[in-house]
Amino acid sequence: MSQSGKVYVIDDDPAMRDSLDFLLESAGFYVRLFDSAQNFLNELAKLEPGCVVTDVRMPGVDGMELLRQLNSGSRKLPVIVMTGHGDVPLAVEAMKLGALDFLEKPFEDDRLIGMIETALSGSENGLKGDALSADMAARVASLTQRERQVMQGLVTGQSNKTIAREYNISPRTVEVYRANVMTKMQAGNLSELVRFAIRAGVVGD
Repeated sequence: MSQSGKVYVIDDDPAMRDSLDFLLESAGFYVRLFDSAQNFLNELAKLEPGCVVTDVRMPGVDGMELLRQLNSGSRKLPVIVMTGHGDVPLAVEAMKLGALDFLEKPFEDDRLIGMIETALSGSENGLKGDALSADMAARVASLTQRERQVMQGLVTGQSNKTIAREYNISPRTVEVYRANVMTKMQAGNLSELVRFAIRAGVVGD
């Protein structure tokens, strides 16, 4: 990654900001820290192109409102959202608003770095636009009806037990379906599955 890659970190937790500052500068990025989304928005017009890494839950302007304001403005920067446990439905909503991806805390350092590199390169697994959507739709078409039901539960933040109760099957059976879904969708983790499902149009508004 080029040393010129710029990353704007937004988080109200000082310890998290310091940790990300150290990690990303060590990886060769130019990092600028913001303790609130409002402070970031105040500086936005003067910032060079780069990638935004933001927490979802913050006082004042939260990650969701940040995405809305970025969508309504002229500056289109790729955004990666960080979310705590249990915030998957919120992260799904963020991706509908245009977030590139989301990470559940705690996350692996290499995964964040890889996401940022993807964001800064402007590519997504070598596929773009209609071609990517068609590819995702084909993967969804390979799912059985039950696998698709399980996927819908997963991408809306339901637990295996909740999905099991809804369809009157055992949690163990849900785990089997979940593994099949991840394999057929070629998703390495939940955030990829969510992104693919949105691309395929199977996550409702």
